[in-house]
Amino acid sequence: MQVSATTQPGGSTDADTVALPIFEDERAPEAAPAEAAALLASGEARGAFKSLALAHAEGKRWLLVGLGKRERFTPERARVIAAAVRGRTRELSTVALCWQAPEDSPEIAGALVEGTMLADYRFDRHKSAPAEDPGGPPKTLERLILASSGDLSEPVSEAALVTSAVNAARDLQNRPGNDLTPSALAAYAEALAGEIEGLSVETEGREDIVGRGMGAFAAVAQGSYEEPALITLRYEGPGASGPVLGFVGKAVTFDSGGISLKPGPKMSEMKFDMSGGAAVIEAVGAIARMRLPVKLVAVIGATENLPSGRSVKPGDIVTAANGKTIEVNNTDAEGRLVLADCLCHAVGLGAERLVDLATLTGAVIVALGSTYAGMMSNDDRLSEQISAAGERTGEIVWRLPLHEEYEELIKGTYGDLDNAPEARKAGTIVGATFLSNFVGDTPWAHLDIAGSAWDLGRPYVGKGASGYGVRLLVELARSFSS
Repeated sequence: MQVSATTQPGGSTDADTVALPIFEDERAPEAAPAEAAALLASGEARGAFKSLALAHAEGKRWLLVGLGKRERFTPERARVIAAAVRGRTRELSTVALCWQAPEDSPEIAGALVEGTMLADYRFDRHKSAPAEDPGGPPKTLERLILASSGDLSEPVSEAALVTSAVNAARDLQNRPGNDLTPSALAAYAEALAGEIEGLSVETEGREDIVGRGMGAFAAVAQGSYEEPALITLRYEGPGASGPVLGFVGKAVTFDSGGISLKPGPKMSEMKFDMSGGAAVIEAVGAIARMRLPVKLVAVIGATENLPSGRSVKPGDIVTAANGKTIEVNNTDAEGRLVLADCLCHAVGLGAERLVDLATLTGAVIVALGSTYAGMMSNDDRLSEQISAAGERTGEIVWRLPLHEEYEELIKGTYGDLDNAPEARKAGTIVGATFLSNFVGDTPWAHLDIAGSAWDLGRPYVGKGASGYGVRLLVELARSFSS
């Protein structure tokens, strides 16, 4: 999709459809043609939130869009209404859509771009090519134009770049496990780095992981005959200063649970267990394309978790890269094993502020549903920055506590740590408490995105992969660059 901004009125563009915003209890905007104003006067068009009415004038379609009360209109509501407009314009076979911006706000303009592009997303990679139908409706928009009296080209361009990265992450998430193997994800990261100036990548396989003393990561990977991948991305923007940011992503490309096998129903969704890794890769790519002045290292641990004759067994004890021994009492608590070694690696590479993303626990869905991702942190300042970035992007997080009493729950009987305490208390917090043993004194936050990574339920992403975390991480990096 081509995305651009213009200071011309929407009616002056070559778009076939113009989205004309109307606030509740306000008159029709000056840009409205007489036919559109008549709909408003008759009551067919209203300013109520998500109310839509169609007029034809000046050789175009004019979609009158209710935004609700002006004082309640936020970037998140802009994303929602943009998705509603995209749904209606799909029915109208729109090729080029122009949004007449409701105000000269960079945040609102960016949100309209995000909502439109996210709602326009399709995943057809594995569908048979349909017969050519030149007269059929277009599957996706070809062009999106933001019209405003002020110059919004920069925020519109940045929003388009970041949202393209979100949709690329969704592509990675939606690929099945037999297509997106750990090696395929590593190859994707290598290709991405090859496209972007200043972004470098290193990928290492099973022997290197073992050689680095990453016994926890290696234990998860040993059950699969697919080669695991330790993916390390590095970026330093022009004029970068401040702390080195470290992003860590869990990328279990298929999680059967290992010997502690998951139930069969919905196991197919475990292809999404690499969502944290996908978000980290695409966020780093977007940050590098934007040339943000930050120093960044990202570590992604990619593997499958499968049962076989060589799989790690319940009761086995493994040694992580920092020397901690871990009783693996449930092989389905594998994500924290992968992350443990990846967090150690990121700290060893110089990360001074650390954030990990992982679809770690089902318990976070019980606690927070899909509205918030769970956040646990050892640093108030970092958690505040993440929360603020979440509020600005709509990828909101809710901080859960860490307390020394939780450390008692993860103490091992035969090793230092237990990866799956039988008490089943505070599952999400216990997972984060386990991970806290591998970050030392580095300011760190753990984001459990198990409820947000797919089937998020927001109108602009719907079912399937959401790409959750890409916009949040980019905005967090931006907060460190200002």
